Amino acid sequence: MVSSPYVTANKNHGDVRTIGGIVDYLSSHGKEEKIAMEMAIKDSCAYVPMPCGVALHFMNSGKDPLEAASSVKNLIQNKNVSAIIGLDRWEHAVFVAPLGNTSKVPILSLADDIPLSSLKQWPFLVNMASSSVTQMKAVAAIVQSWEWRKVTIIYEDTISSVNGIFPFLIKALNEVDVVIDYYLPLQAFSPYSVNEKLRDLQRMQSRFFIVHTSSNMAVYIFMEAKRLKLMNKESVWITTDRITNLIDSFNSSTILAMQGVLGVKGSSPFSSQMQYKEFSKRFKARFRSKYPTKKYVEPGTNALNAYDAVYTTVLAIKGKENPRSLANILNNNTAARSGQKLLERILERKFKRLNGEVNLKGGSLAPSAIFQIVNVIGRSYVQLGYWCEGLGFSVKIDNKSNYSKSMMILGQVNWPGHLSTVPRGWAVATSTSRLRIGVPGNNMFKGFVNVTYEHPEGHPTVGGLSINVFKDVVRDLPYSLLYDFIPYYGTYDSLVKEIHLGTFDAVVGDITIEASRYKYAEFSQPYSDSGLQVLVYTKSKISASRAWLFMKPFTTWTWISAALINLYSGFVVWFIERRTNRDFEGSLFKQCGTIIWIAFTTLFTSLQGDKLHSNLSRMAAVIWLFVALALTSSYTASLTSLLTIQNLNTVTNVETLRRTGAKVGCNGNSAVVRYLEEVLKFEPRNIMKVYVEDDYSQALKSGKIAAAFLEVPYIKVLLAKNCNGYMTGESFKIGGFGFVFPKDSPLLLDISRGVVSAWESGILRKLENSMLSSYKCSEPDDDDVEYNLGFDSF
Repeated sequence: MVSSPYVTANKNHGDVRTIGGIVDYLSSHGKEEKIAMEMAIKDSCAYVPMPCGVALHFMNSGKDPLEAASSVKNLIQNKNVSAIIGLDRWEHAVFVAPLGNTSKVPILSLADDIPLSSLKQWPFLVNMASSSVTQMKAVAAIVQSWEWRKVTIIYEDTISSVNGIFPFLIKALNEVDVVIDYYLPLQAFSPYSVNEKLRDLQRMQSRFFIVHTSSNMAVYIFMEAKRLKLMNKESVWITTDRITNLIDSFNSSTILAMQGVLGVKGSSPFSSQMQYKEFSKRFKARFRSKYPTKKYVEPGTNALNAYDAVYTTVLAIKGKENPRSLANILNNNTAARSGQKLLERILERKFKRLNGEVNLKGGSLAPSAIFQIVNVIGRSYVQLGYWCEGLGFSVKIDNKSNYSKSMMILGQVNWPGHLSTVPRGWAVATSTSRLRIGVPGNNMFKGFVNVTYEHPEGHPTVGGLSINVFKDVVRDLPYSLLYDFIPYYGTYDSLVKEIHLGTFDAVVGDITIEASRYKYAEFSQPYSDSGLQVLVYTKSKISASRAWLFMKPFTTWTWISAALINLYSGFVVWFIERRTNRDFEGSLFKQCGTIIWIAFTTLFTSLQGDKLHSNLSRMAAVIWLFVALALTSSYTASLTSLLTIQNLNTVTNVETLRRTGAKVGCNGNSAVVRYLEEVLKFEPRNIMKVYVEDDYSQALKSGKIAAAFLEVPYIKVLLAKNCNGYMTGESFKIGGFGFVFPKDSPLLLDISRGVVSAWESGILRKLENSMLSSYKCSEPDDDDVEYNLGFDSF
């Protein structure tokens, strides 16, 4: 056991109070803590208006909690220390806390992950390091800023990590919809197992790593990661302040292996003040003189906390306001009373020091609200900027700073592999779990989902518009998804329920977004036009009498009346002209023929006008010409209407269909059945369930159903396959087709964003047009051609 006293006191003046320092002599942060404590003794004694009378006595904590406990026991029993400072590991602090309670000696720990429950259980344990709760929010903010969705956490398998940090990290990541894809625990005292563990990561898809370990373990991790090519392009590495605070102490080989790492680093809100700068200058000079072979370092967070802890304790013992008061209490009272009083004085201290405001109310410092964001480049790191709780990222911390939720405000980041663009954070994995994607196996419209088998017992081949849209959206995700399509033969409602039961990780197909289905799952943004529409088949009233179509414009009485008026007009002209016009002479038979001829030729020409001799006959001919004009114009218009405008015998109004009890058809596997019954109030006996796409046209043509109710995408398919003979009617607003995911699925937001992007870029419209153009439009049968004039029409 190594011990090292460091005394600043007047040997000829009174008693000397001793403070114990427990540090790891062999670690970088232990060396920093020791130098900072020595500087704090000197500075704090210069602050009190009398000889200080406070000594520091150091002992080694080692890496084993038992060794740390032995050192603490030695200091308490043999050195009669008034307080103990150090113990920068959670395991060490909670292991020796009972000794502090028993002996009534305050223990000021530098560990940043001591749970609040431990502080309540052991009142003499004081936490001089800010909690890492807020730091986890800073890590989550970085992940959210670049829209990554899956991360792997690498940590040391200790009680402090699992109980002290994980709850806060998991909560922070969940709040920004990030999934922890994999946990990689490493044995705290077995760094040589790192190689085997990291090989597991090679077989995983995720290349986004959050590292929360000791600095010694981090060295092994990054050296092995570099060797295993896990530091290449498309990888993302983020380190917490346990590692980032000590990057300056790493050798050049480790720094080279860490190129591109993003780090969260503890930041003092007073780090820009002259007091801190003066301390940093003295610290670096002292560190170089004591450890000339070690790398030149900036004081880390642990060093600042150690300095503040000693300063706080000295002022509590030798308070400036009444220098002798507590010293007398410590000398003249029992150990229990003096320890309790010292603890109370320590907890009462409130002042601003190097690492922020010291206020130990409740037994610990308030969580830090500001962290530096650094990027490892070259031989060290560059400071990109800051993250401040409640405000976001900023290049500087002052009253004029601009803040943003996006880390892009901090400028260009140097990513692993010297990548200038944002890495994807994933790579093609050699072994990972694949998503089980359910698809409708008995889909009616094969253009949307078509499941085929090359061999009866082989793997299915799945295609169609829904599948193509899903693949296109997944292709543009910032990470890779491995999945298998699994056909499901059942109703669409039961398929959605399988998501709730955990059978599938998602469902892809022509699944209508419906409110009742949200009970079991959630939907992406719709990738199709929404709406329910009526489709009817057109019928002609005149299909049975095409040969006499030319008679249809007029009624029978109109034809008879026109003929009689025609004959009468011809008779009048003949009667007037018979004596003077030689054309009207001849036998009775000839004159009858002349009357009929005059009557009918007057309908089509005025040529007879120059052959009439009497003005009276001309007047009669003019009057008849007006009547003939009206008859011929009306006849022409009516016949044209019959030949060009389809005179339909169809009903597209839902109210009429329901009132007349007409049969209607719909997809028997879809939610339309329920919509017709519950919303449109059709009688169940009048609803015909259709399960085959071509059955719609057959049922409509044959009259089995008067109308079909189909979603708009299906209507487009039927109209693309049948050129003529169909028309659409009334429409109703319902949800379109969407992809289905379990509730709170982290994929939902990304897939929805991808669908919207596909709409905006026109990709969805192109895919739909490609599907529709693949159908060969079939002309109506000869029996259905009702408005083309053939030989039989004449």
